[in-house]
Amino acid sequence: MPEGHSIHRVARVHRRWLVGRRFTADSPQGRAEVARVLSGRALLNVDAHGKHLFHTFEGDVRLHIHLGLFGRIRHFRKDAPVPSPACRLRLASDGATLHLSGPSACELLSLEEEATLRARLGEDPLRVDASPDRAYARLTRGRMPLAQALLDQGRIAGVGNIVRAEALFVARLPPLLPACELERDAFDRLWSAMRALLQDGVRDGLIVTPGAPPLPSPGRKRAERFCVYGRAGLPCPRCGGKVTGQPLAARTLYFCAACQGVDRMRRSSRKPALALCP
Repeated sequence: MPEGHSIHRVARVHRRWLVGRRFTADSPQGRAEVARVLSGRALLNVDAHGKHLFHTFEGDVRLHIHLGLFGRIRHFRKDAPVPSPACRLRLASDGATLHLSGPSACELLSLEEEATLRARLGEDPLRVDASPDRAYARLTRGRMPLAQALLDQGRIAGVGNIVRAEALFVARLPPLLPACELERDAFDRLWSAMRALLQDGVRDGLIVTPGAPPLPSPGRKRAERFCVYGRAGLPCPRCGGKVTGQPLAARTLYFCAACQGVDRMRRSSRKPALALCP
């Protein structure tokens, strides 16, 4: 599933390239209800919140898109190919055509429905209106492991498995720490790390974590590079210990036990301790 930086990057492209154009819309997949309303309208604005895209067309018509696991958006400047039968929505105009396929959501929302959806989403580190105070309050509810809480889009919006692993590594935080035990200064380090990684992703279209090992092929200049994500069994670029990969809530969690204090947590967990949070 695309993480928040990819969706914000799409929104930026659409604002620059598609806003102001009037589109003819259809649905080769046979779901004509959305296309019928959009056809003939000009696109006025595009916004992203976490992994969600919001397009506003004239007449206050609002399109919500969530790509989910299988969604894909293809863009064509001219000579767009015939869309596949799986294309959910085609927006076509002179010089710009968009094909959307496989989204988990492609729906029209009223202003009130959009506001309700946005209210359910957590703070998005890429948004200028994001509040670290609100993010900290939501993230630290309950004893769920911190790494699992970070993927809850109602707490922090836009973070996926890559940003989770890399930001926790950069901030030197144990991923299995109960979320409610996260202190504010540690959260501030984590928030800064998430913002930096996501902002790099928006700017460059890929993420390169500071301190990530060099590419095995020197000729490759543009490729994502991580410190722990996808590197189970390989040496940690900071301490040389082996990176761990283990399942957590149906996802694989990657971390360096030594650098991120997991070993210290394991030792302390053997001693009786007072519960710090419900």
